[in-house]
Amino acid sequence: MSLSINEIQKPIAAEMKAFEPKFREFMKSEVPLLDQIMNYIVRRKGKQLRPMLVFLSAGACGEITESTYRGAAMIELLHTATLVHDDVVDDANYRRGFFSINALWKNKVAVLVGDYLLAKGLLLSVDNAEYTLLRIVSQAVRELSEGELLQMEKARKLDISENVYFEIIKRKTASLISACCAVGASSSGADEKTVNLFHSFGEKVGIAFQIKDDLFDYGDLDVGKPLGIDIKERKMTLPLIYALSKSDWSTKRRIIRIIKNESHKPDKVAEVINFVKNNGGIEYAQQEMQHYVDQALELLNSASLSLPHKEALHKLVLYTIKRNK
Repeated sequence: MSLSINEIQKPIAAEMKAFEPKFREFMKSEVPLLDQIMNYIVRRKGKQLRPMLVFLSAGACGEITESTYRGAAMIELLHTATLVHDDVVDDANYRRGFFSINALWKNKVAVLVGDYLLAKGLLLSVDNAEYTLLRIVSQAVRELSEGELLQMEKARKLDISENVYFEIIKRKTASLISACCAVGASSSGADEKTVNLFHSFGEKVGIAFQIKDDLFDYGDLDVGKPLGIDIKERKMTLPLIYALSKSDWSTKRRIIRIIKNESHKPDKVAEVINFVKNNGGIEYAQQEMQHYVDQALELLNSASLSLPHKEALHKLVLYTIKRNK
């Protein structure tokens, strides 16, 4: 089974191609500076997994409609707004290998650009009476913000339990992916039960996606994410949380002290990585990731869906855990 993005996209290749000019049109502004920044944002797009999920979910449930295009654009507009604001909050100079908006145009402009994108997403839905889609996407943005704040609150003490970790990633990562799937299903005219099923499906995929991201921190240098970056940033991820839960009090205290005070030292980061590997953190995270993938595929298989789109969703789920960056 091929797991390349091009292969997965096949059933929606025409729609994804048609989406690009539509999205550019949705982002347009009569203010030259804003239009320049919008063009820059469109040029630096990534794999476009979110629009893919919207179109595949719509195609699996029924017809891909103009509502589906608007739903995908709403997701992208509101998601991009949160990323632009995140870069300001984190004082980040890069996003996907490109300069961030705040690095090129400073914080004030970046905050206003984020506000503009947010307003564009809201108006796109209101102007077209897409109130159901608006509710789905707005709930996701609310959860995403809550997840970020919950993580910031807990990160100060480094006392995140496994339950709190899952609560954070359910909101931070999974909420938007579940919104993509629910928006796609809803835009095709699916009933409430099916929309809810796709929302749950997306949540499971999102959790597995985040655990895979966690595991990159402990992988090889060629996985696209620098080794130990989460440890350097003092982020409590699932492999580390599990390893700490299996340690005695003095070991736990020593590792937390390293993360708090010495995470800038490469040898100390290596010590934490070895601690996690030696205490079963990697295996446990892999098992949990597979558990959520199995649940996602079980939900997918329980519904009567259009076969090519269903198969592509199946491949996309496997891609999220087999990707190398």
